Amino acid sequence: MGYTFLIDTYETERLKTLSTWSTFTDEDLTKRPHPKDKRGRNTLEHMVHQCMGENLWFCNMLGIDVSAPPLPEQETRLEFIKRYAEDSEKRLKALQEKDDAWWEEEVKFFTVLRSRAWVVTRRIAHTAHHRGQLTMLLRILGREIYSTYGPTADTGGLMQNQAKTIYPYPSAEALIAGETDGGNSRAPLPGPGDKPCTERPDQT
Repeated sequence: MGYTFLIDTYETERLKTLSTWSTFTDEDLTKRPHPKDKRGRNTLEHMVHQCMGENLWFCNMLGIDVSAPPLPEQETRLEFIKRYAEDSEKRLKALQEKDDAWWEEEVKFFTVLRSRAWVVTRRIAHTAHHRGQLTMLLRILGREIYSTYGPTADTGGLMQNQAKTIYPYPSAEALIAGETDGGNSRAPLPGPGDKPCTERPDQT
């Protein structure tokens, strides 16, 4: 199967999204990048957008319907994590069953035709874009940031200083269990130590 790399990417991206959500608190959900500017989505709005948007893309463009409401009944951080974890796992399993012909078939992407492989690639990029906004919001809120694609200031700083890639949990199942239990089993973060976490430490 020529598109296994896209399936593998979607699998890791869903875990990165859940990991990022897990590092917020319920008190964070309504806080915006700038408290008086509603143009910047708060965390709750990002979670709603991710769940609803991915559901629409998969149903309408890819023909994959997990037959579940996209939003949780109770809009808490943990319930959003559980809802997205369950639905995205079903989507992952559906993608794993598709052959090359399915991936290469053109479908309607808004007003143009694109292959399903192209649509999934764009969906992954879309998710990563919004996750980047959330990690910036975490930093604004003074929260620690785990890895998404490599080290962060909280996981050791720069790669050239042998900083580690650290996720809060090894799997979605461990994440849900850990967060249900209060989040006390997240992987510890070492911080950058005495080395700078940027290539230009002298600039302010």
